[in-house]
Amino acid sequence: MTYWLRQLWVQVLIGMAAGIVVGAVWPGTAEQMQPFSDGFVALMKMIVAPVLFCTVVLGVGKVDSIGRVGRVGAKSLVYFIALTGLCMVVGLVIGNVFQPGAGMHIDASSLSTEDLPEGAATAHLNLPDFILSIIPATMFSAFTEGEILPVMLVSVLFGIGVKAVGEPAAGLLRGVENLSKVVFKVVGWVMRTAPLGAFGGLALTVGKYGIGTLHQLLILIAIFSVTCLLFILVVFGGLLRYTGLNLFKLCRYLKEELMIILATCSSEAVLPRMVDKMTNLGAARPVVGLTLPAGYSFNLDGTAIYLTMSSLFLAQALDIHMSLGEQLAMLGIMMITSKGAAGVPGGAFVVLAGSVSIIGHVPMAALALIVGIDRFLNEGRILTTVLGNAVATIFIAKWEGAFDLERAKAVLDGKDVPPLAPDEHERSAAHLPATAPAAAG
Repeated sequence: MTYWLRQLWVQVLIGMAAGIVVGAVWPGTAEQMQPFSDGFVALMKMIVAPVLFCTVVLGVGKVDSIGRVGRVGAKSLVYFIALTGLCMVVGLVIGNVFQPGAGMHIDASSLSTEDLPEGAATAHLNLPDFILSIIPATMFSAFTEGEILPVMLVSVLFGIGVKAVGEPAAGLLRGVENLSKVVFKVVGWVMRTAPLGAFGGLALTVGKYGIGTLHQLLILIAIFSVTCLLFILVVFGGLLRYTGLNLFKLCRYLKEELMIILATCSSEAVLPRMVDKMTNLGAARPVVGLTLPAGYSFNLDGTAIYLTMSSLFLAQALDIHMSLGEQLAMLGIMMITSKGAAGVPGGAFVVLAGSVSIIGHVPMAALALIVGIDRFLNEGRILTTVLGNAVATIFIAKWEGAFDLERAKAVLDGKDVPPLAPDEHERSAAHLPATAPAAAG
């Protein structure tokens, strides 16, 4: 019994169970538990920037050629665009087949924007502003703004600079490597507070919303959740089979991270651990350092499904018919706006609001129909997105020929695998030809 209680995932489960009980029995008290969840998420966000900086700089600085960095980035972008498009098509198809909003017959004049999150009603998203938001005011301000992409930009440029300088910068690179050891030690300490975060998150959700507040919107939650689950099983499962791995074993390997996401509704809360686990699994450091953090902004699979399905739901609820051409135009617009979901305060809901304002197919006030259940939809969005980025990292690492499949199988099977030597990933990738071919499935 003592052995199991020492396992972090068991402690997280206990925290989740306790949160559900408190939320159900003492809902008033449960809403006071929010600081536990917010505190844990804040601690993890605090350490995200140092983790990304160390990982990206080491990955870029030790790669055998700058061309490999560009190639990994290009492959990642192709993968992200393809998966985003597929997710949105799936959302459209499911929304048209099951029509979760049909029969509600909501009068648009009866709706108000008063209950929408701050900034949602006035959300205006455009590509130039999103691109400019990636550039920080200074190199140092990137680490204080709380956004992933500015940190990525600074880290990539710094890593390329270290690589270009060569031997004079070798000491600096060793310093970053030593810093990374300290940073990941801190990550380990912060993760010990995960059970408290899980407790606070579940207590707040159950206490504040409860099952009785959902009414007929439950059907949207159910359809969206099942769609995400099937997408994970079919698409992610198929991609992993191509790489030679098993989806269920990967989920077991990431069980702690997935449970923390379920309880806290924060993907950034597990990013530092995901970087560490993907590296330990056998993906080369340059691939992990570029693909995984970039995926948090450009590979939002769950959000992509949510955007098209929720837009159709709102149109159906207000008895607004959208032709196939209008739906395809909506998909094209959301392909662009979805890329800003991680860089907008309020995340996917605000991106949905911005997309609605651009498309103009439903009044902005219609968003009030789903604001109350957005927390529940967020569970499926984030779980799908984080698991999708793990699969993307594995797939792109194999495509680049920089993935240790035998090590990955051993890790996923729970076998004792020796820890990686400090430069093992760099050495394993360095011997590959400059134009490493895609690995065969």
